[in-house]
Amino acid sequence: MLNLNVGILGHVDSGKTTLAKALSAIASTAAFDKNPQSQQRGITLDLGFSALQVDLPSRLQSGSDEKLQFTFVDCPGHSSLIRTIIGGAQIIDMMVLVVDIGKGIQTQTAECLVIGELTCRRMVVALNKVDTVEEGKRGKIVEKMKRGVGAALEKTVFAGSPIVEISAGSGLNLDSFLEVLTGLAFVPERNFEMPFLFAVDHCFGIRGQGTVCTGTVLQGQIRLNEDVEIPSLKVVKKVKSMQMFKQSQQIARQGDRVGICITQFDPKLLERGLLCRPGYVMNVYAAAFRLNRIKYFKGPLKDKAKFHITCGHETVMGKITLLKAQSSQHEFVEQLDENHPEDSEALIVILIEFERPIQAAPNALVIGSRLDTDIHSNTCRLAFYGHLAHCCTNEKEFHAEFLPKLNIYKEKRKVGVVQRVVSDEELIVSGLFKKEGNNRQAFVGLAATLDTGERGLIGDTFGAGSKVRLRLTNRLREETMSRLKQKGEQVTVEVKYKKFMFQKGGGNKIVQ
Repeated sequence: MLNLNVGILGHVDSGKTTLAKALSAIASTAAFDKNPQSQQRGITLDLGFSALQVDLPSRLQSGSDEKLQFTFVDCPGHSSLIRTIIGGAQIIDMMVLVVDIGKGIQTQTAECLVIGELTCRRMVVALNKVDTVEEGKRGKIVEKMKRGVGAALEKTVFAGSPIVEISAGSGLNLDSFLEVLTGLAFVPERNFEMPFLFAVDHCFGIRGQGTVCTGTVLQGQIRLNEDVEIPSLKVVKKVKSMQMFKQSQQIARQGDRVGICITQFDPKLLERGLLCRPGYVMNVYAAAFRLNRIKYFKGPLKDKAKFHITCGHETVMGKITLLKAQSSQHEFVEQLDENHPEDSEALIVILIEFERPIQAAPNALVIGSRLDTDIHSNTCRLAFYGHLAHCCTNEKEFHAEFLPKLNIYKEKRKVGVVQRVVSDEELIVSGLFKKEGNNRQAFVGLAATLDTGERGLIGDTFGAGSKVRLRLTNRLREETMSRLKQKGEQVTVEVKYKKFMFQKGGGNKIVQ
């Protein structure tokens, strides 16, 4: 059958779990808030999975597929659980955004929209709890809310998405909703030839059989009796059996929601994480990749700022460095303001140093957030995203190998004054360098410019202090010479250069 993973996202108490339960015919062991803590608190605390099978629309029929299965991923809505929401959203093909008709789009609803934009391109809005609106006023209120929600979607990738009024609790209009959802169904792009990668969201043991990891196949495929690696434990195990919603499977492919039973290990060691083809997933200590800023995040991105970095189900703290790509070199950027144009020709690269290594596959999606922001403030906590590109997988190589390859530099300038005229072709310049920590020799041969326009090259150092000789490309002009002879007059000398940091063997390199 064709399987589509449908994320159900929205604000807390908007009715997501009720909708998932009303639509589903098959439930996993973790569906519909079966967790005792969820029942005690009355909110969804973890991802819930359930499914519904319908006839495959004729427009999608090809090969042996006869059924269309919607696997619903019921995500928490509470703002404090956004890590779980991000992890759940990264496995979806389509999205259902649940909006309470009495409250409209709220802060967390908007954050769910942002997360959805990063992970999928098709969405249905469920305008829920319409039965709470007085019947005589319902039509006008529904139309007004549809216009408001539609306007909010205009500047997103979901512009024009269908909006269906429903009541998940009473079942009102659910048939129409399912018809719309089926109408949006599509055959997603799958790559079964890529290395196997599996996102584990629950793990439990079965006595006498093994340990079951439930989750979603992110890429590739796996067959019975093949080996898989648990990278967080650095162990390889054999696949003993597989089930998809209680139906045994010989093979699981990208997009499938399955339970994989592997040879015994302690399930407490893997609450969430990855299974993969042995050797495929890396420990990443640092990474540099193209920065994609989330437009709703307010405030600048600053050098050395710390963000929560989420990759799959894992969130760690990371320190950022901003760089502007210049061919094979990267210019250091102190700060990136929120009004930095998205279509700027300058390609901004972000370097992240993780406080502890993350486990990630090549090109994995990462999202940077400020999750310590006050949850009651009306601000988007999601700041940026990107796909892991240039990764450091060995902590010892970070300073010795990884950073030097990035060719990071800062634009610098030094200003001194002409202290003495040796001839109309040679000057003694002071003030360009400090006496302590003097590195004048590194600047020999660099070009310098007088504020009167003449140019020259720093020839060599002069004396034991901070002075240097400046040999002019052309002779001093008479006006400059006259100015230098006047008491109290000064002619300044400027040197612009690039200071390359993190060089192999230590130290910095000075070039123009």
